[in-house]
Formats: sequence, C-alpha cells, structure tokens
Amino acid sequence: MVHDRNSDERGSPEKRISGQVKQISSVSNPIVKDIRGLALRKNRNKSNLFLGEGLKLVTDALQKKWRIEDIIYGKSFSDQDAIAQAAAKVRAAGGSVLEVSNQVLEKISRKDNPQMVLGVFEQKFEALQYVRPKDGQLWVALDRVRDPGNLGTILRTADCVGAKGVILVGDCTDPYSIEAVRASMGSIFHMPLVKASEGEFLQWKERSSASVVGTHLAGAVDYRTVDYSGVNVVLMGNEQQGLTDNLAAACNQLALIPMAGQADSLNLAVSTGVVLFEARRAELNVQTIV
Repeated sequence: MVHDRNSDERGSPEKRISGQVKQISSVSNPIVKDIRGLALRKNRNKSNLFLGEGLKLVTDALQKKWRIEDIIYGKSFSDQDAIAQAAAKVRAAGGSVLEVSNQVLEKISRKDNPQMVLGVFEQKFEALQYVRPKDGQLWVALDRVRDPGNLGTILRTADCVGAKGVILVGDCTDPYSIEAVRASMGSIFHMPLVKASEGEFLQWKERSSASVVGTHLAGAVDYRTVDYSGVNVVLMGNEQQGLTDNLAAACNQLALIPMAGQADSLNLAVSTGVVLFEARRAELNVQTIV
C-alpha cells in the first residue's frame, strides 16, 4: 500500500504484529488512509488487496480459507458474538483486527450508514494456461465487461448454476472493485477468476479444443435449441458492442436470445443469467430431484 502501516495515529514507528487487535479512533490514521485508498484500482493493483463490506463476506472468505489482511468493525458492535468469533478466526489466521470508531467506519466505507463489519482481502487470479475444462464443466467468458455491477451479478449467477469460473477477456472492469464485490454477494470467493487478452483467449481456445457458444445478435440459432452437453464456455460480449468480430468468428456456435418487445437488447447480467440457466438446466434438474 501507499503508507507505512506500522505507524500509530501520530505517525511514529510501531511494530505491526500479525494477529494483533488495534483500536483506531482517528480518521487520519495511516492505516485508515491505506484502506480508504483501496477505492482506487491502482492501489488495489499495487497492494494486491481489496475491500469488502459485511459480516457475510468475511464469513465466506473464512470458509474458503481466503487470506484476510484486516477485519474492521465498529467499537459499538464489539460485543456481538458473530463478530467476535469472526475476529478470533482472522487473528488465528494471522490477520489483524481493527476496532474503530463509528466515524472511522463511515470514513472507510464512504457511507453515512455503513456495514458494521468490513474486511481487507487478498486478490486471487488463476492462470489461463491451467484452465482445462472437462466434460460437464462450464466456464463463463466475458468480453470487455465494463459495468462492475454487471460483473458482480454475473459472478453470483455463475456460482448459483455451478459454473467452474469466469474468464475476463480484454479490458474488463475490476472484479475487486467495491461495487463488483458488493454485487457478487460473496461469490467473489467461490468463483475462480482468470484474466486474458483477446489473443491469449483465442490461442487458449485452439490449444484446449474448448467448445464455445457465444451470444450475438447475428446468432444463427435460438439459445434454447443449443445442445450444451459438450459446451465448455459460454462467451458474452461487451454491454454496448457485443463480441468482437474475432471472438464471434472463433465460437463453435453463435446463439440469439429472441425478444418480443420494443427493446433491442437485454442487460448483460440478465442475458448471461438466461443463457447460463439454460446451459445448466439438465444438471440443475438432477440436483433438484436428488
């Protein structure tokens, strides 16, 4: 991060010990400034950390054994059992516990009525070269998704249908922005994330022999008529421009979502959900019966 986190509120040196509990009441504390700095993508990239809101998010991260740098909670909530238990687990795993004033909590969250618990978490990305889809496994690929709310919602939907992960192709919004993390509702910890350029994705597609279905306005078939049994990847295009010509040409099949009204397109998160639930319908039906 930008500041030295081994400083107290007066800026004097202080040894930061893993698993420590620290009380912070000043909004000018360097640690607070560092955490607030995670609102900027450049700081998230530099530190490889991100900020998330809510006790559920912290609990999900703990269940997945995700590294938590800090758990932050308001002093007025310190007597709640669920928060105390989460804080103890974070300490045991080597993270720090920050008990802060309500003013500091509001400053970090940038809200007047913030969540009572915040967390600072490690970022994780998988390498595309190690993604080898097997029969029955489905990945979601997104071409230049720009809206963090869409991306977070897609992560949540992909998690719901049992997809194996999400591949971000080209210049995508940051999946670890506060908006994307919030929209994911904890699925950010369950869905492996991969970043790739368009060229890297196309090369991987050829090497892996992955079967890709893309959605496109020029799609030849109704998405409901596609045989998804051998499909490894559902590829969705940019919110405004759809798929690039190169990506569309690389798809094994292009599918269309028919519409009866006056609108000429669906929201990306909605259209992705529609296709994913259709693609996974057989597996979901089996799980429902079981």
